[in-house]
Amino acid sequence: MAIDLNAIVKSKAGNKKIPAFAIKLLGKILHLDLINKYLVQGYEGVEFCDKCLDYLDVKLEVEGLENIDTSGNTRYTFASNHPLGGIDGISLGMVLGKAFDGKVKYLVNDILMNLKGLAPICVPINKVGGQSRDLPRLISEAYESENQMIIFPAGKCSRKIDGIIQDVPWSKSFITKSVETKRDIVPIHFIGQNSKKFYNRDLFFKKIGIKANLTMLFLPDEMFKNRHTTFKVKIGKPIPYTFFDSSKSAQQWAQWVREEAYKI
Repeated sequence: MAIDLNAIVKSKAGNKKIPAFAIKLLGKILHLDLINKYLVQGYEGVEFCDKCLDYLDVKLEVEGLENIDTSGNTRYTFASNHPLGGIDGISLGMVLGKAFDGKVKYLVNDILMNLKGLAPICVPINKVGGQSRDLPRLISEAYESENQMIIFPAGKCSRKIDGIIQDVPWSKSFITKSVETKRDIVPIHFIGQNSKKFYNRDLFFKKIGIKANLTMLFLPDEMFKNRHTTFKVKIGKPIPYTFFDSSKSAQQWAQWVREEAYKI
């Protein structure tokens, strides 16, 4: 199903009136024509991810699948860095979705639910508004399910920090929920980066004091720039949930796993 940008903007803007020219410009920035050309093909779930990579002519080199039990007898939380903000998520959905016969779930920003084909493998998280009251329940249900969890603990794609392209500090929630629901954690290192223009634009927005994450609007542009590219995915060895003891706080453990992912 194609994206209706007017309807999305209206739902997010509330009573604010957005000029038609602004919506048209946004559509161009988002490459909505190219996205809808793919969406109308009607793929869903893991197949959506698989065919999307074909559409973009993106290839993957995957290392470490032998590290995990794909029989379904073990529940994992796959925690990955988030260098691209699009293709990396689609790629892990394809790789892990195929490995676990489609039994995977992401926690995603609810705006991604407008990509209807992704909906079957996503849990929408809206951090503002009425749904925020349901967040604890939604997250608990996802972790308590038999699905394998795919998490990007940074919450947004990598930025240039201290001159290095890297994730912001990881959120601790994947540690606390994995321990609570007895899920082993598997670190993943996805190797790739966006264009220099993307990071420079992000630094510019910060310099002029814009706090809103406007850079995310240019992620579709980055996705299409990364067409015809091969990326490497490195899957680490599972870390037993019992390993995460009281010797560190959950926040400290989260950064420890982040460091382990980058070492793979």
